[in-house]
Amino acid sequence: MMARITAGIGTSHVPALGAAIDLGKTEEPYWAPAFAGYEWTRAWERQQAPDVVILVYNDHASAFDMKIIPTFAIGCGERFEPADEGWGRRKVPTVMGHPDLAWHIAQSCILDEFDMTIVNEMDVDHGLTVPLSMVFGQPEVWPARVIPLAVNVVTYPPPSGNRCWALGEAIARAVESFPEDLNVQIWGTGGMSHQLQGPRAGLINKEWDNRFLDRLEGDSQELRQIPHIEYLRETGSEGIEMVMWLIMRGALGRATRMLHRHYHVPASNTAVGHIVLEPLP
Repeated sequence: MMARITAGIGTSHVPALGAAIDLGKTEEPYWAPAFAGYEWTRAWERQQAPDVVILVYNDHASAFDMKIIPTFAIGCGERFEPADEGWGRRKVPTVMGHPDLAWHIAQSCILDEFDMTIVNEMDVDHGLTVPLSMVFGQPEVWPARVIPLAVNVVTYPPPSGNRCWALGEAIARAVESFPEDLNVQIWGTGGMSHQLQGPRAGLINKEWDNRFLDRLEGDSQELRQIPHIEYLRETGSEGIEMVMWLIMRGALGRATRMLHRHYHVPASNTAVGHIVLEPLP
């Protein structure tokens, strides 16, 4: 048996969602609708029991800063602690990695002509821990090993959607050549439309967001051709994070089927998007 990617998840990683969980506010009227859309996924994940999650996210100046800006960085360590983002570390479990698979992916992708940065030690911030909390809840130990894959979408130039999709394809080839029976999921996080500063702060584009979710299902590769300027114009400066969802989609192969979908506005002046996909044969 070989490892296999069995599903993909896309989700926002709004830091305020993590704070609502940590402070016990998930059932308050403001937050309850945002969290309700993840109840299906939590139950489904208990049935799926993935061995490993490849979690695509962006660092928010916790592990990287202006001194070092890798475009694609893969965490190959044994463990990753929650980062202190200025108000203390989130009281969530330590993220346990899967070094053997991570190193295999790194080697395979580099030989597949992707220039990956290999990171053995780093803390992981809300970009990674909030999706884990949204999908897995508040366990004492995360139920799956996690391979962090950090993408630069903070400092220009970020990678193109086409390059992200192609990296997803390369990751799928890597996983499929790993000689161990593993149930692997890949998650794309970030977005959806939002802008945190400037004259357009608070921008949300529901129509564009939902059209993006539409195009993740099926066999269209239209999303990989969206230029950076469209993300900026239509979804705000931070909407560019959605290119990370394309790594997830690219890893699922030619066609997908949607199992679950959720969209809610607002959550801390941000749109919350969530989708669960499975690859079709």
